[in-house]
Amino acid sequence: MAKRDYYEVLGIPRNAGTDEIKKAYRKLAMQHHPDRNPDNPAAEDKFKEASEAYSILGDEQKRRTYDQFGHDGLKMGGRGFNDFFSDSVFSDFEDILGGFFGFSTSRSRGQSRAPHRGRDMGMEVSLTLEEAYKGTEKEVEIKREINCDVCGGSGAEPGYSPERCEQCGGAGTIRRSQGFFSVATTCSRCNGTGQMIKHPCSKCRGSGRIQEPRRIKVNFPAGIDTDQRLRANGEGEGGYHGGRPGDLYLIAKVEEDNRFSREDNDLVYKLDITYAQAALGDDIKIHTFSGSEKIKISPETQNGKIIRLKGKGFNHIGSWGKGDLVVIINVLTPVKLGKRERELFRELREIELGKGLGVHREMSDHLN
Repeated sequence: MAKRDYYEVLGIPRNAGTDEIKKAYRKLAMQHHPDRNPDNPAAEDKFKEASEAYSILGDEQKRRTYDQFGHDGLKMGGRGFNDFFSDSVFSDFEDILGGFFGFSTSRSRGQSRAPHRGRDMGMEVSLTLEEAYKGTEKEVEIKREINCDVCGGSGAEPGYSPERCEQCGGAGTIRRSQGFFSVATTCSRCNGTGQMIKHPCSKCRGSGRIQEPRRIKVNFPAGIDTDQRLRANGEGEGGYHGGRPGDLYLIAKVEEDNRFSREDNDLVYKLDITYAQAALGDDIKIHTFSGSEKIKISPETQNGKIIRLKGKGFNHIGSWGKGDLVVIINVLTPVKLGKRERELFRELREIELGKGLGVHREMSDHLN
C-alpha cells in the first residue's frame, strides 16, 4: 500500500513550523501509543505512521529532501523506516512525552544494547563555479562519534565489565500502572542503560564513545550544483554494539563567480562590446573553464542578443550530454569621449537623422 503524505498523517499544513510539527506529533503519539491501546493493533500502526512522519518532518534536512523529492527521494539516503524508528524517533518521543506522563518507549534503552546502525552525518562543502564545472576532489575533515578504542564501547575499564542494574533487572525501564494503562519509565539508577559501570573507562569516562577526527577525500562530479548531495558510505557515526556505521552526506554549496553564472546546466557569460563592434561585427576570444572560445559578432548586432555554443556548458549528472555556453551581448555606451570621437558621433547622428532614425533635432541639440 502506498505511503500517505507525511503532512496528511500529522494533519498539518506544508508550511508548518517546528513547534507545530512537534505539537501535532505529540498529540497523535499520546493518542495511539501501544501502552494506552493494548488491545488495538490499529493504534500501534497509527503510532508508527505518526512516528515515521515526525522523524522526517522534524528533521530539517530530511524534510527538505522529502519536500523536493517525496518518498522516493528519502530512499536515496539509504535508510529505511526501521532505521529511523530505531533511534531518533524514540529519543524524540521520550523528549516530547516524558514531561507529561514519564513515558518510555516499549523498546527500552536497556534493549538498545543489541547491534544497531550509527547515525548519519551531514556537512556542507563549498565549491567554486569552476570546480562545479570541471569536477574536483576535496579533502574534508569531520569529527564523528565512534566506540571507544580502549574499552571497545562497553564504558568499563579494561579488565572489568558492566554489571546488570539491580533496580530494573537490566531492562532499563520500570513499568508502573497509572490509571487504566501501564507506562514504562526510564530507570533512574542506570539512566535506561540497564547497566551499572562501577569502574569507568579512563578514556571515555564510562560513556563508551569518543570523538574521532577524520579526513577523507571526496570526488565531486563535473556538473554538480548547489544542494546536491553525495554519500560517503560508512563515514558517519560508528555503529553501536557491533552495528554498522552510518553514512556521511556532503552537500554542495557552489559559490558565485565574478565572470560566469549558471542557469540550469548552461554556463552564462555577459560579453561587453562597443558600438563599433556591434555595428561592424568582430571576432572576440573569451576564456572559459574549458579553454578559449571564439565568439563571432555579426554586423548590426543588437544589445541583448544571445549567442549559444552547444555542449560547452555543465555536464548533465545522471544522464548524457551537456548544457550550452550562453553569451549575452551587452553593447556599452561610450564614455569620456575625445574630440575626434565627438566629431564622428555628430556625423553619425546627422546620418541617422537623415534616415529618420533617432530623436527629433530640437530634442537632441543639448548633445552639442
